[in-house]
Amino acid sequence: MKILPLSLYDRLVLGKPLATLLLVLLITGFFGWFIPDLKIDISADSLALENDQDLRYYRSIRARYGSDDYLIVTYTPRKRLFETETLDDLRELRDSLAAIERVESVISILDVPLVQSPPMSLSELEQRIRTLADPDTNLALAERELRESPLYRNRLVGAEGDTTALQVNFRRDPKYEHLRKSRDALRERELEAELTTEELQELERLSDEFRRYSANLIAQEKADIALIRSILDQYRDRAELHLGGVPMIVADMMDFVRHDVRVFGMAVIAILTLLLIIAFRQPRWVILPLLTALATGVATMGFLGLAGWQITVVSANFLALLLIFVLSLTIHLVVRYREVHTQNPDAEQRYLVRETVSSKFIPCFYMVITTMVAFGSLVVSGIRPVIDFGWIMGISLTAALVFTFTLFPAALMLLKPGTPHNQRDLTGVITALFPRLIERHGNLVLGAATLAMAFGVLGISRLTVENRFIDNFKESTEIYQGMNLIDRKLGGTTPLDVVIDAPADFLENEQESAGKEGDDEFWDDADVQGEAGITGTSYWFNIFKVDEVGDIHRYLHGLDEVGKVLSLSSTMEVLKQINGGQLPDNFSLAVLYKRLPDDVKRVLISPYLSADGNQLRFALRVYESDVNLRRQALLEKIRQHLTGELGLAPSQVHLTGMLVLYNNMLQSLFRSQILTLGAVFLAILLMFVLLFRSVRLALIALVPNLIAVPLVLGLMGGLNIPLDIMTITIAAISIGIGVDDTIHYVHRFGEELAVDWDYQAAVRRSHGSIGRAMYYTTVTITIGFSVLALSEFIPTIYFGLLTAFAMLIALVANFTVLPLLLEKLKPYGKMGIMKQR
Repeated sequence: MKILPLSLYDRLVLGKPLATLLLVLLITGFFGWFIPDLKIDISADSLALENDQDLRYYRSIRARYGSDDYLIVTYTPRKRLFETETLDDLRELRDSLAAIERVESVISILDVPLVQSPPMSLSELEQRIRTLADPDTNLALAERELRESPLYRNRLVGAEGDTTALQVNFRRDPKYEHLRKSRDALRERELEAELTTEELQELERLSDEFRRYSANLIAQEKADIALIRSILDQYRDRAELHLGGVPMIVADMMDFVRHDVRVFGMAVIAILTLLLIIAFRQPRWVILPLLTALATGVATMGFLGLAGWQITVVSANFLALLLIFVLSLTIHLVVRYREVHTQNPDAEQRYLVRETVSSKFIPCFYMVITTMVAFGSLVVSGIRPVIDFGWIMGISLTAALVFTFTLFPAALMLLKPGTPHNQRDLTGVITALFPRLIERHGNLVLGAATLAMAFGVLGISRLTVENRFIDNFKESTEIYQGMNLIDRKLGGTTPLDVVIDAPADFLENEQESAGKEGDDEFWDDADVQGEAGITGTSYWFNIFKVDEVGDIHRYLHGLDEVGKVLSLSSTMEVLKQINGGQLPDNFSLAVLYKRLPDDVKRVLISPYLSADGNQLRFALRVYESDVNLRRQALLEKIRQHLTGELGLAPSQVHLTGMLVLYNNMLQSLFRSQILTLGAVFLAILLMFVLLFRSVRLALIALVPNLIAVPLVLGLMGGLNIPLDIMTITIAAISIGIGVDDTIHYVHRFGEELAVDWDYQAAVRRSHGSIGRAMYYTTVTITIGFSVLALSEFIPTIYFGLLTAFAMLIALVANFTVLPLLLEKLKPYGKMGIMKQR
């Protein structure tokens, strides 16, 4: 132990075990007090890219045309949808939902304007609107209109007419918007120039306040959704009901995170307790590792709560990982202690513990540092939950190292040595098989390793980030069922907005004209408004642009991936129906626009046209369940067609919506995977050079991980498992944990080689000593990661199983390829190249 002088450690920790335990207990209790402050964050911020310009544009479009942050209730009655009894039941459901305090409105087939039930004229439309609830509405015509209208077909009513949707809109929270905008303004300024001390303090204050307020708001939304579900339960005997929408997904994912944190922690403790009992068969070697792991977990969770860190769907498994790492460290100490005790059966406890710590601290220290480097590399992802996960695991690993080398040895000092353990067991038999394998079939081992790497590289070439959001959830979840039903019967799930601006030269001319008008004292705006109105000043809202708008609409609607499309073209189709199949002229359009009731305008025009008439919005919904969906290709295809075939300028075309934000994150995953791999391998190579003091030995030590990581990524590519916010971390974690065994093996091999400078004998002795600890820790880690298969979140299941697979491959590579290369290449030479530690 050179980082901390052994004599000082011996005096402070081993010499005063009770004082050490008391200090650890106080630290654990202090931080444990703050565990209730550890919050869960599943907000949009937690799932978006850092500094994503598309996110900023998305928010501006939401502010202009309305939010897509609403709930959808699908209603499929046992009887016919348009029977009086069914409509009465639907009305009762709508009123119950509308009575919730934070619900601003509920839109259903009972509330939307009807213009063909019976047919209305343009002048009638200006004076009143008719809905399904009106007594003079023709029910048969209303059913036909709702099923065939371009505004309502596959939006409020399914094509078969058996399913309808209710849109539940929540009230906007002005304080939330104010805090977010104020915080984002300072964040943007920080990107452009250095903030002053006062501005940095204000940014920190706003960020903390926004985080707290957002958490309270999400908690309130969760309570509202629980209330909505209780209301829906009252109608399930009369209809099949499903709940969908972003707020519901957020609420359910919060439950998934809580479930994962609770279940993973308990399951890992239970399973690892059983493993410790089977492996060591002595109470002390079960209780002490578990006590160390639990204390580390409590202190770390409390520290995160005190520091204001939040748990996301990505970092929900941090506690399980932390417990696994602590037990891995303590198992190395246990195995080494038992080995020293066997060699020195009459030694006193202080000597045994000191020898254990002195021989294991350096490899354990580098083991933790390399794992921290692997997790730290996740910060280049640009994805907030992945970045936070990297930092959280760095903090957790630091705590793991400190507690393992304080609590565990101090507690061990209070116990008597007992009787030395017999080293002959099944584990020894298993580890002894590998030296014989490489002695007899060394070339075969190298050939198999080469084939594994080739398979991995081939599979990596097929790796993709394209995945369906719906596939993140089990079919039994309401998220999956709701999205699937909306996809099949109500025109698609994922929102995509295509926003078209007027040409730049038109907007410049408008600004110049506005300036001249403002300077002319004889200009009479009212007269012009009366003659032309919006059709005279708008680029898009006039009969000259109807065909162009229609061309864009028809192209978008014709895309296989796209379901429902709503736009100004949909409105024009409705106006044609009202006007006897003819489009109204510009004057009639201007008058209609001016005189339409606000509630009708909010349905027909405002969602698709800016107030000045110079920006169009095409509201698309994409089939999330489409197995052929390729988001990036779809976005590129739309942009190329609009700017190529239809002749729009690139500056006019903007694509936004949840689909764009999600796609940005997916594309970043692929880029960051390459950056992550490169950064991790380079950093660990440098660590190996520092530790082993030999470039040659460092390169040899890197080889096992060059087998395990490509193989697991290649397996993902071969099985068509896409990269996502969870599986993106597999490579970094696999390297970080995989090198742990490498470090311990090479460190012990150097010690064994110094005995007689017989490479083959050193391999056998290394397998018989450190091989046991490697076997125990890998089994522990593998089973620990396999516990993640209990998650409700599919990416977490993949993450757990694939990482467990990578750990097994890394163990086999460290047991075969690493010693084989050490034997063949003889990096220590005949006299040795590094001092024994």
